[in-house]
Amino acid sequence: MTKFTHIDQNGQAHMVDVSEKPITARTARASASVTMKPETLSMILAGGHAKGDVLATARIAGIQAAKRTPDLIPLCHPLMLSKVSVELQPDHQLPGIRIEATCKLAGQTGVEMEALTAASVAALTLYDMCKAVDKTMLIGDIRVLEKQGGKSGDWTLSADSEIEHKPFVSRSGAQVYVRFFAELREELKQDELVVSLDELQEHNYSLTIAGLKDWLIKHHTELSSVLNRAGLMVAINHQVADAGSPVSGGDEVAFFPPVTGG
Repeated sequence: MTKFTHIDQNGQAHMVDVSEKPITARTARASASVTMKPETLSMILAGGHAKGDVLATARIAGIQAAKRTPDLIPLCHPLMLSKVSVELQPDHQLPGIRIEATCKLAGQTGVEMEALTAASVAALTLYDMCKAVDKTMLIGDIRVLEKQGGKSGDWTLSADSEIEHKPFVSRSGAQVYVRFFAELREELKQDELVVSLDELQEHNYSLTIAGLKDWLIKHHTELSSVLNRAGLMVAINHQVADAGSPVSGGDEVAFFPPVTGG
C-alpha cells in the first residue's frame, strides 16, 4: 500500500522535499459541477443576472485560485504554472454547469491540487453570484480526471475507479438526501442516497436522525460498519445535528468522520 507522502516517520505533517526530483512536464485536469434550478441556468445563459457575466467571473476566479493554491492548502509547494484554463459548460440534463480545470507546468511536483482548487473556486463563485436567486444549488463532482508526468506516470479516471452513485428508488412524497463524506465515501464507494420519509413512517421509524440510521442499517446492511462507527458526526443542511434531531422532506443529511480534510 502506498504511504502518505505528507506524513513523516513520526506521524507529523510536513512539506515533501522535491529537490532531488527531475523537472518534467506535468498536467492535471479536475472537474466540479453546480446543480441548480432550470430557471437559474436559463438566467445565467441569458446573461440576465444583475451581478454581470456569471460564467466569465467564475472562470477568472478559478484561474486566480489555482495560482494561490499554496496560500490556501498549507503543504502545497509554490509552483510556476505555465497554463491554467477553466471551462464551464451548461448541462440541461443536470441541470447546471459542469466545470473542468486544466493546469500545466514544467516542474518537480504535480499540479493536481491546483486543478482541484481552480474547479472548486469556480464552483463556489457560481454559487456566490447566484445564491440570491437559488439557495438550493449543490456543488459536487469535485475530482481529478487526469494527471500526466512525474515518477508515478500518467493516470486517467476510469469507469472502474469512479465512485458509484446509488440512489434509492423512492416513492412519491417527501425525501431526504443522505450523503457520505471523506473516508466514509471512499469506503462505501458511493456518496448519496435518496430515502423516502413515507417508507420510514410506514415501518414505524421516527423521522429523526436515529430513525433514519436505524432504517438504513436495517435495509442496507453494507452501511452498518459506517453508521455504527464511534464518533460519527452528522449534519442536517450543513448544521451539526444529533440523534434526536428531526428530519424533513428536502433535507440533506451528511455523515462524516470526526476529522475531515485533505
